[in-house]
Amino acid sequence: MLTAEIIAVGSELLTPERTDTNSLWLTEKLMDIGVEVKLKTIVGDDEARLEETIRDALKRSDIVITTGGLGPTEDDVTRNVSARAAGREVVYHDEIEAHLRERFRQWGREMPEINKRQAFVIEGAEILPNPNGSAVGMMLKDDGKFLVVLPGPPREMQPMFENHVLDCLRSVSGDVSVVRRVLRVSGYGESALDELISPIYKAYGSVQTSILFNRSEVEVHLSAASSNAAESSKMIDEIVDKIADVLGSALFAKNGETMEEVVGKLLQDRKQTLSVAESCTGGLIGMRLTDVAGSSSYFMEGVITYSNDAKMRTLGVSEETLAQYGAVSSQTAEAMAEGMRRRAGTDYAISVTGIAGPDGGSEEKPVGTVYIGYADEKRTKFLHMQLPGDRYLIRWRSSQAALDYLRRQILKKA
Repeated sequence: MLTAEIIAVGSELLTPERTDTNSLWLTEKLMDIGVEVKLKTIVGDDEARLEETIRDALKRSDIVITTGGLGPTEDDVTRNVSARAAGREVVYHDEIEAHLRERFRQWGREMPEINKRQAFVIEGAEILPNPNGSAVGMMLKDDGKFLVVLPGPPREMQPMFENHVLDCLRSVSGDVSVVRRVLRVSGYGESALDELISPIYKAYGSVQTSILFNRSEVEVHLSAASSNAAESSKMIDEIVDKIADVLGSALFAKNGETMEEVVGKLLQDRKQTLSVAESCTGGLIGMRLTDVAGSSSYFMEGVITYSNDAKMRTLGVSEETLAQYGAVSSQTAEAMAEGMRRRAGTDYAISVTGIAGPDGGSEEKPVGTVYIGYADEKRTKFLHMQLPGDRYLIRWRSSQAALDYLRRQILKKA
Protein backbone atom coordinates (compact mmCIF):
# COMPACT_ATOMS: atom_id res chain seq x y z
CA MET A 1 0.00 0.00 0.00
CA LEU A 2 1.34 3.44 -0.92
CA THR A 3 1.97 5.88 1.90
CA ALA A 4 1.33 9.61 2.01
CA GLU A 5 2.05 12.66 4.12
CA ILE A 6 0.06 15.89 4.15
CA ILE A 7 1.70 19.20 5.02
CA ALA A 8 -0.54 22.18 5.75
CA VAL A 9 1.33 25.45 5.33
CA GLY A 10 0.48 28.74 7.00
CA SER A 11 1.24 30.47 10.27
CA GLU A 12 -2.47 31.21 10.69
CA LEU A 13 -3.07 27.46 11.13
CA LEU A 14 -0.94 27.55 14.26
CA THR A 15 -3.30 30.00 15.95
CA PRO A 16 -6.42 29.00 17.94
CA GLU A 17 -8.68 30.76 15.43
CA ARG A 18 -8.01 28.52 12.42
CA THR A 19 -8.31 24.77 11.81
CA ASP A 20 -6.69 22.65 9.12
CA THR A 21 -9.71 21.01 7.48
CA ASN A 22 -7.89 20.26 4.20
CA SER A 23 -5.97 17.37 5.72
CA LEU A 24 -9.19 15.67 6.86
CA TRP A 25 -10.70 15.94 3.39
CA LEU A 26 -7.55 14.73 1.64
CA THR A 27 -7.18 11.80 4.04
CA GLU A 28 -10.65 10.55 3.14
CA LYS A 29 -9.94 10.81 -0.59
CA LEU A 30 -6.59 9.02 -0.26
CA MET A 31 -8.05 6.24 1.89
CA ASP A 32 -10.70 5.61 -0.76
CA ILE A 33 -7.99 4.68 -3.29
CA GLY A 34 -5.94 2.59 -0.89
CA VAL A 35 -3.30 5.16 0.05
CA GLU A 36 -2.42 5.20 3.74
CA VAL A 37 -1.78 8.61 5.31
CA LYS A 38 1.08 8.17 7.77
CA LEU A 39 1.64 11.73 8.96
CA LYS A 40 0.03 15.15 8.94
CA THR A 41 2.05 18.26 9.73
CA ILE A 42 1.27 21.94 10.11
CA VAL A 43 4.17 24.28 9.36
CA GLY A 44 4.15 28.05 9.65
CA ASP A 45 5.55 30.45 7.05
CA ASP A 46 9.10 29.47 7.98
CA GLU A 47 11.25 28.55 4.99
CA ALA A 48 13.87 26.50 6.84
CA ARG A 49 11.36 24.40 8.78
CA LEU A 50 9.13 23.91 5.75
CA GLU A 51 12.03 22.82 3.54
CA GLU A 52 13.20 20.34 6.16
CA THR A 53 9.66 18.99 6.57
CA ILE A 54 9.10 18.46 2.83
CA ARG A 55 12.55 16.95 2.28
CA ASP A 56 12.08 14.47 5.14
CA ALA A 57 8.58 13.60 3.94
CA LEU A 58 9.88 12.80 0.45
CA LYS A 59 12.38 10.38 1.99
CA ARG A 60 9.71 8.55 4.00
CA SER A 61 6.59 8.54 1.87
CA ASP A 62 5.48 7.81 -1.67
CA ILE A 63 3.18 10.81 -1.89
CA VAL A 64 3.69 14.22 -0.29
CA ILE A 65 0.89 16.79 -0.54
CA THR A 66 1.20 20.39 0.58
CA THR A 67 -1.71 22.81 0.92
CA GLY A 68 -1.43 26.57 1.22
CA GLY A 69 1.29 29.17 0.79
CA LEU A 70 0.83 29.72 -2.97
CA GLY A 71 -0.38 33.32 -2.81
CA PRO A 72 1.50 36.33 -4.18
CA THR A 73 2.75 37.85 -0.93
CA GLU A 74 6.10 37.58 0.85
CA ASP A 75 4.83 35.04 3.36
CA ASP A 76 3.67 32.65 0.62
CA VAL A 77 6.80 30.51 0.52
CA THR A 78 5.59 27.04 -0.49
CA ARG A 79 6.39 27.33 -4.20
CA ASN A 80 10.11 28.10 -3.87
CA VAL A 81 10.67 25.99 -0.78
CA SER A 82 9.05 22.92 -2.35
CA ALA A 83 11.33 23.27 -5.35
CA ARG A 84 14.43 23.44 -3.16
CA ALA A 85 13.33 20.45 -1.11
CA ALA A 86 12.90 18.45 -4.32
CA GLY A 87 16.28 19.62 -5.68
CA ARG A 88 14.68 21.62 -8.49
CA GLU A 89 14.58 25.21 -9.72
CA VAL A 90 11.44 27.23 -10.33
CA VAL A 91 10.71 28.19 -13.93
CA TYR A 92 8.75 31.27 -15.05
CA HIS A 93 5.79 30.64 -17.37
CA ASP A 94 4.71 33.56 -19.53
CA GLU A 95 1.43 31.85 -20.36
CA ILE A 96 0.49 31.73 -16.67
CA GLU A 97 1.18 35.46 -16.33
CA ALA A 98 -0.93 36.17 -19.42
CA HIS A 99 -3.76 34.03 -18.06
CA LEU A 100 -3.58 35.80 -14.69
CA ARG A 101 -3.74 39.24 -16.32
CA GLU A 102 -6.79 38.17 -18.31
CA ARG A 103 -8.45 36.79 -15.17
CA PHE A 104 -7.94 40.08 -13.35
CA ARG A 105 -9.37 42.00 -16.31
CA GLN A 106 -12.44 39.78 -16.19
CA TRP A 107 -12.75 40.72 -12.51
CA GLY A 108 -12.62 44.39 -13.53
CA ARG A 109 -9.11 45.03 -12.17
CA GLU A 110 -5.53 45.26 -13.33
CA MET A 111 -3.22 42.57 -12.01
CA PRO A 112 -0.79 43.82 -9.36
CA GLU A 113 2.79 43.10 -10.37
CA ILE A 114 3.25 41.10 -7.18
CA ASN A 115 1.02 38.38 -8.67
CA LYS A 116 3.73 37.58 -11.22
CA ARG A 117 5.24 35.40 -8.49
CA GLN A 118 2.40 32.97 -9.13
CA ALA A 119 3.73 32.31 -12.64
CA PHE A 120 6.71 30.37 -11.25
CA VAL A 121 6.41 26.57 -11.34
CA ILE A 122 8.70 23.83 -10.07
CA GLU A 123 10.94 22.63 -12.87
CA GLY A 124 9.49 19.53 -14.51
CA ALA A 125 6.19 19.69 -12.63
CA GLU A 126 2.79 19.33 -14.22
CA ILE A 127 0.77 22.54 -13.96
CA LEU A 128 -2.60 22.05 -12.27
CA PRO A 129 -5.10 24.67 -13.48
CA ASN A 130 -7.16 26.62 -10.96
CA PRO A 131 -10.40 28.05 -12.39
CA ASN A 132 -11.47 29.07 -8.87
CA GLY A 133 -8.48 31.20 -7.91
CA SER A 134 -5.23 32.75 -9.03
CA ALA A 135 -2.67 30.16 -7.85
CA VAL A 136 -1.99 27.14 -10.06
CA GLY A 137 -1.03 23.89 -8.41
CA MET A 138 1.88 21.62 -9.27
CA MET A 139 2.49 17.88 -9.40
CA LEU A 140 6.04 16.61 -9.63
CA LYS A 141 6.74 12.94 -10.36
CA ASP A 142 10.31 11.97 -9.57
CA ASP A 143 11.85 8.53 -9.01
CA GLY A 144 8.52 6.95 -8.08
CA LYS A 145 7.62 9.79 -5.68
CA PHE A 146 4.87 12.36 -6.00
CA LEU A 147 5.09 15.92 -4.71
CA VAL A 148 1.70 17.60 -5.05
CA VAL A 149 1.51 21.32 -4.26
CA LEU A 150 -2.05 22.64 -3.83
CA PRO A 151 -3.59 25.99 -2.86
CA GLY A 152 -5.03 26.42 0.62
CA PRO A 153 -8.64 27.59 0.12
CA PRO A 154 -10.85 24.46 0.04
CA ARG A 155 -12.96 25.79 -2.83
CA GLU A 156 -9.75 25.84 -4.92
CA MET A 157 -7.93 22.84 -3.47
CA GLN A 158 -10.72 20.28 -3.59
CA PRO A 159 -11.70 20.53 -7.29
CA MET A 160 -8.03 20.74 -8.27
CA PHE A 161 -7.26 17.51 -6.44
CA GLU A 162 -10.35 15.68 -7.70
CA ASN A 163 -10.00 16.81 -11.33
CA HIS A 164 -6.23 16.63 -11.83
CA VAL A 165 -4.58 14.53 -9.11
CA LEU A 166 -6.90 11.80 -7.86
CA ASP A 167 -7.03 9.68 -11.02
CA CYS A 168 -3.26 9.85 -11.39
CA LEU A 169 -2.72 8.61 -7.84
CA ARG A 170 -5.41 5.97 -8.27
CA SER A 171 -3.58 4.57 -11.32
CA VAL A 172 -0.40 3.97 -9.32
CA SER A 173 -1.96 2.90 -6.03
CA GLY A 174 -2.66 -0.57 -7.37
CA ASP A 175 -5.84 -2.56 -7.66
CA VAL A 176 -6.98 -1.69 -4.16
CA SER A 177 -10.52 -0.85 -3.09
CA VAL A 178 -11.24 0.40 0.39
CA VAL A 179 -14.68 -0.04 1.93
CA ARG A 180 -15.33 2.04 5.03
CA ARG A 181 -18.27 2.20 7.42
CA VAL A 182 -18.97 4.32 10.47
CA LEU A 183 -21.35 3.02 13.12
CA ARG A 184 -22.75 5.30 15.83
CA VAL A 185 -23.78 3.99 19.24
CA SER A 186 -25.60 5.66 22.14
CA GLY A 187 -25.78 4.61 25.76
CA TYR A 188 -22.37 2.95 26.01
CA GLY A 189 -18.93 4.06 27.06
CA GLU A 190 -15.95 3.35 24.86
CA SER A 191 -14.49 0.50 26.93
CA ALA A 192 -17.86 -1.16 27.65
CA LEU A 193 -18.71 -1.13 23.95
CA ASP A 194 -15.35 -2.57 22.96
CA GLU A 195 -15.76 -5.38 25.46
CA LEU A 196 -19.05 -6.31 23.80
CA ILE A 197 -18.05 -6.15 20.15
CA SER A 198 -14.34 -6.99 20.10
CA PRO A 199 -15.00 -10.76 19.76
CA ILE A 200 -16.89 -9.91 16.57
CA TYR A 201 -14.43 -7.67 14.76
CA LYS A 202 -11.34 -9.59 15.91
CA ALA A 203 -12.63 -12.60 13.99
CA TYR A 204 -12.05 -10.61 10.79
CA GLY A 205 -8.31 -10.07 10.71
CA SER A 206 -8.28 -8.08 7.48
CA VAL A 207 -10.71 -5.45 8.80
CA GLN A 208 -9.29 -2.45 10.60
CA THR A 209 -11.41 -1.27 13.53
CA SER A 210 -11.22 1.92 15.56
CA ILE A 211 -13.51 2.87 18.45
CA LEU A 212 -13.75 6.57 19.21
CA PHE A 213 -15.76 8.61 21.69
CA ASN A 214 -16.97 12.00 20.57
CA ARG A 215 -19.12 14.58 22.35
CA SER A 216 -22.09 12.35 23.02
CA GLU A 217 -21.73 8.94 21.38
CA VAL A 218 -19.25 6.25 20.43
CA GLU A 219 -18.21 5.72 16.83
CA VAL A 220 -17.02 2.40 15.43
CA HIS A 221 -14.92 2.84 12.29
CA LEU A 222 -14.57 -0.24 10.10
CA SER A 223 -12.41 -0.41 6.96
CA ALA A 224 -11.35 -3.22 4.65
CA ALA A 225 -8.89 -2.92 1.77
CA SER A 226 -8.66 -5.53 -0.95
CA SER A 227 -8.67 -5.99 -4.71
CA ASN A 228 -12.31 -7.01 -4.58
CA ALA A 229 -14.69 -4.29 -3.38
CA ALA A 230 -17.68 -6.65 -3.39
CA GLU A 231 -15.96 -9.08 -1.03
CA SER A 232 -14.88 -6.25 1.28
CA SER A 233 -18.43 -4.88 1.35
CA LYS A 234 -19.84 -8.31 2.13
CA MET A 235 -17.38 -8.75 4.99
CA ILE A 236 -18.19 -5.32 6.46
CA ASP A 237 -21.91 -6.05 6.15
CA GLU A 238 -21.46 -9.29 8.11
CA ILE A 239 -19.68 -7.49 10.92
CA VAL A 240 -22.30 -4.74 11.05
CA ASP A 241 -25.14 -7.29 11.20
CA LYS A 242 -23.47 -9.15 14.08
CA ILE A 243 -22.80 -5.93 15.98
CA ALA A 244 -26.42 -4.88 15.45
CA ASP A 245 -27.64 -8.18 16.93
CA VAL A 246 -25.57 -7.54 20.06
CA LEU A 247 -26.33 -3.83 20.53
CA GLY A 248 -29.96 -3.63 19.47
CA SER A 249 -31.40 -0.13 19.53
CA ALA A 250 -28.19 1.32 20.99
CA LEU A 251 -26.79 1.14 17.46
CA PHE A 252 -28.56 4.07 15.88
CA ALA A 253 -26.55 4.55 12.66
CA LYS A 254 -24.95 2.02 10.34
CA ASN A 255 -23.65 4.46 7.75
CA GLY A 256 -22.45 7.42 9.78
CA GLU A 257 -25.80 9.19 9.97
CA THR A 258 -26.27 11.81 12.66
CA MET A 259 -28.93 11.41 15.33
CA GLU A 260 -31.04 14.16 13.78
CA GLU A 261 -30.91 12.40 10.40
CA VAL A 262 -31.96 9.10 11.95
CA VAL A 263 -34.85 10.68 13.87
CA GLY A 264 -35.93 12.59 10.78
CA LYS A 265 -36.06 9.43 8.68
CA LEU A 266 -38.10 7.61 11.33
CA LEU A 267 -40.65 10.42 11.34
CA GLN A 268 -40.67 10.79 7.58
CA ASP A 269 -41.15 7.07 6.97
CA ARG A 270 -44.08 7.03 9.39
CA LYS A 271 -45.51 10.33 8.14
CA GLN A 272 -45.47 11.65 11.70
CA THR A 273 -44.71 15.08 13.10
CA LEU A 274 -42.66 16.58 15.91
CA SER A 275 -42.52 19.77 17.96
CA VAL A 276 -39.87 20.79 20.49
CA ALA A 277 -39.84 22.93 23.65
CA GLU A 278 -36.37 23.94 24.83
CA SER A 279 -35.01 25.69 27.86
CA CYS A 280 -31.33 25.00 28.65
CA THR A 281 -30.52 23.95 25.07
CA GLY A 282 -31.63 27.35 23.76
CA GLY A 283 -32.83 26.17 20.34
CA LEU A 284 -30.03 23.67 19.68
CA ILE A 285 -32.43 20.79 19.04
CA GLY A 286 -34.43 22.84 16.58
CA MET A 287 -31.24 23.91 14.82
CA ARG A 288 -30.06 20.33 14.48
CA LEU A 289 -33.40 19.13 13.15
CA THR A 290 -33.62 21.90 10.57
CA ASP A 291 -30.04 21.26 9.41
CA VAL A 292 -31.47 18.17 7.69
CA ALA A 293 -32.89 18.84 4.23
CA GLY A 294 -36.61 18.07 4.02
CA SER A 295 -37.20 18.44 7.77
CA SER A 296 -40.18 20.73 7.12
CA SER A 297 -42.22 17.61 6.35
CA TYR A 298 -42.02 16.42 9.97
CA PHE A 299 -40.68 19.22 12.19
CA MET A 300 -43.58 21.59 12.75
CA GLU A 301 -42.64 23.99 15.50
CA GLY A 302 -40.13 24.77 18.21
CA VAL A 303 -40.08 27.25 21.09
CA ILE A 304 -37.41 28.44 23.51
CA THR A 305 -39.05 29.00 26.90
CA TYR A 306 -36.08 30.10 28.94
CA SER A 307 -37.93 31.88 31.74
CA ASN A 308 -40.67 30.62 34.01
CA ASP A 309 -43.02 33.24 32.57
CA ALA A 310 -42.39 31.89 29.09
CA LYS A 311 -43.06 28.33 30.22
CA MET A 312 -46.40 29.41 31.71
CA ARG A 313 -47.42 31.78 28.93
CA THR A 314 -46.33 29.72 25.90
CA LEU A 315 -46.67 26.13 27.09
CA GLY A 316 -49.28 26.33 29.80
CA VAL A 317 -47.01 25.06 32.58
CA SER A 318 -48.84 25.88 35.79
CA GLU A 319 -47.50 28.31 38.34
CA GLU A 320 -48.11 25.68 41.01
CA THR A 321 -45.88 23.13 39.22
CA LEU A 322 -43.05 25.63 38.92
CA ALA A 323 -43.42 26.77 42.52
CA GLN A 324 -43.58 23.29 43.99
CA TYR A 325 -41.04 21.43 41.84
CA GLY A 326 -38.97 24.10 40.11
CA ALA A 327 -38.20 24.79 36.47
CA VAL A 328 -35.67 21.94 36.41
CA SER A 329 -37.82 18.96 37.34
CA SER A 330 -39.55 15.95 35.85
CA GLN A 331 -42.94 17.57 36.41
CA THR A 332 -41.98 20.71 34.48
CA ALA A 333 -40.36 18.71 31.68
CA GLU A 334 -43.51 16.65 31.23
CA ALA A 335 -45.73 19.75 31.37
CA MET A 336 -43.55 21.43 28.74
CA ALA A 337 -43.84 18.43 26.41
CA GLU A 338 -47.61 18.18 26.92
CA GLY A 339 -48.06 21.90 26.34
CA MET A 340 -45.88 21.84 23.25
CA ARG A 341 -47.74 18.94 21.68
CA ARG A 342 -51.07 20.55 22.46
CA ARG A 343 -49.93 23.88 21.01
CA ALA A 344 -48.50 22.41 17.77
CA GLY A 345 -50.89 19.51 17.26
CA THR A 346 -48.04 17.11 16.49
CA ASP A 347 -47.71 13.36 16.93
CA TYR A 348 -44.75 13.84 19.27
CA ALA A 349 -43.25 16.56 21.40
CA ILE A 350 -40.03 16.59 23.37
CA SER A 351 -38.80 19.10 25.91
CA VAL A 352 -35.54 19.83 27.72
CA THR A 353 -34.95 21.72 30.95
CA GLY A 354 -31.74 21.66 32.95
CA ILE A 355 -28.76 23.41 34.52
CA ALA A 356 -25.97 23.89 31.99
CA GLY A 357 -23.70 25.86 34.34
CA PRO A 358 -21.23 26.98 35.25
CA ASP A 359 -23.52 28.65 37.82
CA GLY A 360 -27.01 27.84 39.04
CA GLY A 361 -26.41 24.41 40.53
CA SER A 362 -27.21 23.30 44.06
CA GLU A 363 -26.58 20.28 46.24
CA GLU A 364 -29.97 18.89 45.28
CA LYS A 365 -29.67 19.82 41.61
CA PRO A 366 -26.02 20.20 40.62
CA VAL A 367 -24.77 21.55 37.30
CA GLY A 368 -25.49 18.95 34.63
CA THR A 369 -28.94 18.05 35.98
CA VAL A 370 -31.20 17.63 32.95
CA TYR A 371 -34.80 16.49 32.51
CA ILE A 372 -36.19 15.47 29.13
CA GLY A 373 -39.93 15.36 28.58
CA TYR A 374 -41.77 13.28 25.99
CA ALA A 375 -45.41 13.32 24.94
CA ASP A 376 -47.44 11.45 22.33
CA GLU A 377 -51.18 10.88 21.93
CA LYS A 378 -51.33 8.31 24.75
CA ARG A 379 -48.63 9.06 27.30
CA THR A 380 -46.24 11.53 28.82
CA LYS A 381 -42.85 10.46 30.16
CA PHE A 382 -39.59 11.93 31.36
CA LEU A 383 -35.91 11.03 31.51
CA HIS A 384 -33.60 12.34 34.23
CA MET A 385 -29.89 12.62 33.46
CA GLN A 386 -26.77 13.90 35.21
CA LEU A 387 -24.48 14.99 32.41
CA PRO A 388 -20.76 15.77 32.72
CA GLY A 389 -18.90 18.53 30.94
CA ASP A 390 -18.79 22.28 30.56
CA ARG A 391 -21.71 24.45 29.47
CA TYR A 392 -21.21 23.67 25.79
CA LEU A 393 -20.98 19.91 26.31
CA ILE A 394 -23.95 19.75 28.69
CA ARG A 395 -26.13 21.59 26.19
CA TRP A 396 -24.97 19.42 23.28
CA ARG A 397 -25.34 16.19 25.22
CA SER A 398 -28.81 17.28 26.34
CA SER A 399 -29.85 17.78 22.74
CA GLN A 400 -28.45 14.39 21.78
CA ALA A 401 -30.13 12.65 24.70
CA ALA A 402 -33.49 14.24 23.86
CA LEU A 403 -33.34 13.13 20.24
CA ASP A 404 -32.19 9.67 21.28
CA TYR A 405 -35.01 9.37 23.83
CA LEU A 406 -37.50 10.30 21.12
CA ARG A 407 -35.93 7.76 18.73
CA ARG A 408 -36.25 4.95 21.26
CA GLN A 409 -39.89 5.81 22.03
CA ILE A 410 -40.75 5.78 18.33
CA LEU A 411 -39.07 2.39 17.88
CA LYS A 412 -41.00 0.97 20.86
CA LYS A 413 -44.25 1.90 19.11
CA ALA A 414 -43.27 0.18 15.87
